[in-house]
Amino acid sequence: MNIYFSAGLLLLSLISILPVSAQQPRDEKLWQKALAIHRRAIVIDTHNDVTTPMTNDDYDLGGTPPVPYRTSIASMKQGGMTAEFFSLYVRPWYVEHGGAARRTLDMIDSVYRAVERHPNDLMLATSAADIRRAKKQQKIAALMGIEGGHAIENSLATLREFHRLGVRYMTLTWNNTNDWADAARGENTHHGLTEFGKDVVREMNRLGMLVDVSHVSDETMSDALDVSKAPIIATHSSARALSNVPRNIPDDLLRRIAKSGGVIQVNFYSYFLDAATVGPQGEARDKRLKVQQDLLNEKYKNDPERLAEEGDKLEAANPLPPLPISKLIDHIDYVVKVAGIDHVGLGADFDGAMDFPEGAQDVSMLPNITYELLQRGYSEKDIRKILGENFLRVFAEAERVAHSMSKNISGDGSLKRLK
Repeated sequence: MNIYFSAGLLLLSLISILPVSAQQPRDEKLWQKALAIHRRAIVIDTHNDVTTPMTNDDYDLGGTPPVPYRTSIASMKQGGMTAEFFSLYVRPWYVEHGGAARRTLDMIDSVYRAVERHPNDLMLATSAADIRRAKKQQKIAALMGIEGGHAIENSLATLREFHRLGVRYMTLTWNNTNDWADAARGENTHHGLTEFGKDVVREMNRLGMLVDVSHVSDETMSDALDVSKAPIIATHSSARALSNVPRNIPDDLLRRIAKSGGVIQVNFYSYFLDAATVGPQGEARDKRLKVQQDLLNEKYKNDPERLAEEGDKLEAANPLPPLPISKLIDHIDYVVKVAGIDHVGLGADFDGAMDFPEGAQDVSMLPNITYELLQRGYSEKDIRKILGENFLRVFAEAERVAHSMSKNISGDGSLKRLK
């Protein structure tokens, strides 16, 4: 059986698990065309937080994921996934209590263990070429990205070690401002990047590690664009013009990311897609669940991982009314309009949030995005750019810049001025 036919059968099996609202009304001829395009495409998601239960519960992506998480090898195959970036998310608790770098190492180990346990399904990948190789071998490329610059504990040597272990992007902050960069939801302590923060960006360029500006403040994003010699990425952010939250990106910075050659990987989280609708509902839910959450906060105050897991369960048991998938496609459309077709991709944030639009609620449903893009008139060439080719271009360019910088190291180890 040839690889395209077998992959097609796998994707066709998705039909039976789609929600009715995502199936009807559906143009069957267009759906078959969408499946064919999706089958041929390289499909990349740049942010999935399933790494947390992989680390905490020794979940290896086989079988059924622990409640309330949804990512598995089976669901990734159903979604036609070519490459998944496993997020190495280190909670700010570790900054205060110590162990941020150790926690990152534990998460890296969980990804390696999953690959070792499922060699026929997964392969560790560290380059754009590796992702293309995974596609040819009908495997899922497993890549890693750090979420939160505090993970390096203010050490460029630690950054280099993480790169040697296979980490290929780092989000400069999480929601917490760290010692060298301001976060979108953190304190505006530095007004962007400190001098050390700029050194971090330069070293990431030299290593070929992608600079990720999701979660950072606008000033930090602007500084990163000023400093970086390689294109930068936003691995899981949407358009602020459509949903006015700090985590989303304003038009001027969308344009600057595009001008740098970078890419904005659109986040699927409902609040980031439509804060005006979801925000009030979320506030009402939080108010209703406050007593239960306060009890959890007290019970697990010294166990940040269990606290987060129980909080996720509480949220998942009390979902917000789902948005239509059109809200997600609106953000893709908008980034295309503002930044250009070459500068948008997918960074779903699955298992990092609980509420997603209908038809895009987990990784198995990714073909629905291809179908929706076809409905809006996108060509196969442009759809394949959005699904993964745009990110591959940026990844390859970061590798090229790193190679160029390595040629500009002088005999004393200092970096020569790049022309």
